[in-house]
Amino acid sequence: MTFNPVFEAEKIKDLIISWRRDFHMYPELKYEEERTSKIVEEHLREWGYSIKRVGTGIIADIGDGEKTIALRADMDALPIQEENDVPYKSRIPGKMHACGHDAHTAMLLGAGKIIAEHAEEFNGRVRLIFQPAEEGGNGAVKMIEGGALEGVNAIFGFHVWMDLPSGVIGIREGPFLAGAGIFSGKLVGKGGHGAAPHEARDPLPALAELILAYQTIVSRNVDPIETGVVSVTSVHAGTAFNVIPEKAEFKGTFRFFKGEVGELIKRRMDEIARGVAIAHNLEYELSIDELTPPTINDPEMAGFARKVAEKYGLKYGEVPPTMGAEDFSFYLQRVPGAFLALGIRNEEKGIIYPHHHPKFDVDEDVLHLGTAMEVALALEFLR
Repeated sequence: MTFNPVFEAEKIKDLIISWRRDFHMYPELKYEEERTSKIVEEHLREWGYSIKRVGTGIIADIGDGEKTIALRADMDALPIQEENDVPYKSRIPGKMHACGHDAHTAMLLGAGKIIAEHAEEFNGRVRLIFQPAEEGGNGAVKMIEGGALEGVNAIFGFHVWMDLPSGVIGIREGPFLAGAGIFSGKLVGKGGHGAAPHEARDPLPALAELILAYQTIVSRNVDPIETGVVSVTSVHAGTAFNVIPEKAEFKGTFRFFKGEVGELIKRRMDEIARGVAIAHNLEYELSIDELTPPTINDPEMAGFARKVAEKYGLKYGEVPPTMGAEDFSFYLQRVPGAFLALGIRNEEKGIIYPHHHPKFDVDEDVLHLGTAMEVALALEFLR
């Protein structure tokens, strides 16, 4: 072995942190990642990668051979106002890297630099995928349509993880993140005076009934051994204290690990909405969209990742499944691979806030470990 990915990553630890801070200060929302992707592309071109642009996304290749491994990072931020008091605080009002994609981009950029410096020692092709729009934009689908998986034999991705101690790599076989869908609907009746409800057809009691009934889908329709979530997260109706509104609107999300559970949830949501509407003499509209399938790690690839972590002395452990969702799932539907977690929780540093929180931050001192693992995965897979 002529070079050690962990030592090489340690050497550029400060560079990875500086990239992460730069991306953090200038967050860009889904499909707006012009500045971020420009910086990434400039570095990759300088290091000898061949580049293909897919909108604001980048597919970068180096090396050749019989096998190809892909490594993926997402680049987009969230519409959140940052509340951290740090030198690298977001400089864009109302936008923030509150999910760690700035760290993912910096980690993979670091891996790209190390791989380029040792390109002759990789017995095959390495593909780096810098993806836009993970946050609700299904950027993975756009990248796949743009050829990101053509000729790829395996794919790995990383996500910084607040539920794991800092520096621990989380590896899980099988289902890791849930499939996710969104729904929105309305119940339509007849408005009237709050003092004369008998002259109206009030959608509000019906909506209250619908919300409570939706909670029985998981508790009474889904097999208790299985997992599901139905959450009504937004309700809107009326504006005045003495007026019965004509309509009541709602929206929310549902989650599942198995496709048949997702289908059951969708069917029951529609049946309940229709039944409640009939019972209250109302009309209803319901729109249900499945956003992202479950993220299911290939057992063989998860096992391979464990062996790689062990070989290079990287701390690792099993990461519990979560009902969060990730569009990395689209890659895993087509190519064997695994989505890994890098623990960033550090209570001594106050890094304890969950993803999508205005005070979310990462323990920068462990980001180079993610870079090291990415390089090691590529090196070992292409042996």
